[in-house]
Amino acid sequence: MSHHLPLPDFLHERVEVITGRRSGLFIAVALHSSVLGSALGGARLWTYDHWSDALGDALRLSAAMTLKNAAAGLDAGGGKSVIRLEPGMTLDAERRRAAFLDLGDAVESLHGLYRTAEDVGSTTEDMLVVSERTEHVGGLPDAVGGSGEPAGPTSLGVYESLRATLERVTGSADVAGRRVTIAGLGQVGSRLAVRLAAEGARLAVTDVNPAKRDLARELGADWAEAGTEHLIPADVFVPAGIGGVLTDDVIDALDAKAVCGPANNPLASHEGADRLAARGILYAPDFVVNAGGVIYLDLEAKHLGTRAQIMDRVAAIGDTVRRIFDEAESRGVTPLEAAEGLAAERLAHGAHHGAHALA
Repeated sequence: MSHHLPLPDFLHERVEVITGRRSGLFIAVALHSSVLGSALGGARLWTYDHWSDALGDALRLSAAMTLKNAAAGLDAGGGKSVIRLEPGMTLDAERRRAAFLDLGDAVESLHGLYRTAEDVGSTTEDMLVVSERTEHVGGLPDAVGGSGEPAGPTSLGVYESLRATLERVTGSADVAGRRVTIAGLGQVGSRLAVRLAAEGARLAVTDVNPAKRDLARELGADWAEAGTEHLIPADVFVPAGIGGVLTDDVIDALDAKAVCGPANNPLASHEGADRLAARGILYAPDFVVNAGGVIYLDLEAKHLGTRAQIMDRVAAIGDTVRRIFDEAESRGVTPLEAAEGLAAERLAHGAHHGAHALA
């Protein structure tokens, strides 16, 4: 699936683009910034119409990771990797293994300036394959002593962010009886849906995979046909799939009080934040909301606290969202601008102190 978005400005430290010698697949590893330390960002396996769409996604996603890791207070820079599938392509087990061995070689070529992990389309088992070629990989399976699947921590951070958002637009953080639309029932979206349903939220859900209707039925959630989910009246609209979904047309028709979700780069353009604000729709910046996974992976890898302590740090994302809303209101700017300012302060501080050292 292509975003059909133009390539962003090139502000990256380094980008490796290869044709995997084993798999024959297009692979991009984008290192956006190592100002705060070794860059951290997952490996995405996804379908793109053209290799330039895959490259553009890697550039956008890695830049977002710089913001995410900085705003989360991590000593980690931003990077991302993308393995491109051509339309209609599926990988058998042998070629999939080959693709992640190729990715491992590409990651290793950056000599520790970038660490990868699981992301959309990839798994902890895939990361185990990557680890055969490089040590600069996290999120390995629990069974081999790794930190495991980061979707749980990501989902917790989204949940706490959603509570903070509800608090701002309804006066209460309680999700019971609130109307929430979740667009995307992957690892994070499905976990969030299960928790919200258990707490009495009124859910509408959708996914590009029609098999997800089964989960909707189990949860008693309404199913929305793809492309119509933004028209359903909601207290909070939760983009939880691929990026770029909040186009001008979608924003103009969006029937929600707020947007808060885990999808990376859900705004088709940066100006979308102003467009949402002009309609009175509160926007919780994605790179703050979805930081739970990288907080978990980074602190686990560096042995900075017990798992319980790390999960407390993840849950505190909700308080960060509250501070961003307060800052935006006091300065008369969008929450996106306030969050970017928070990240910029940390990056400037890191640069001033001559970081670039590996974490």
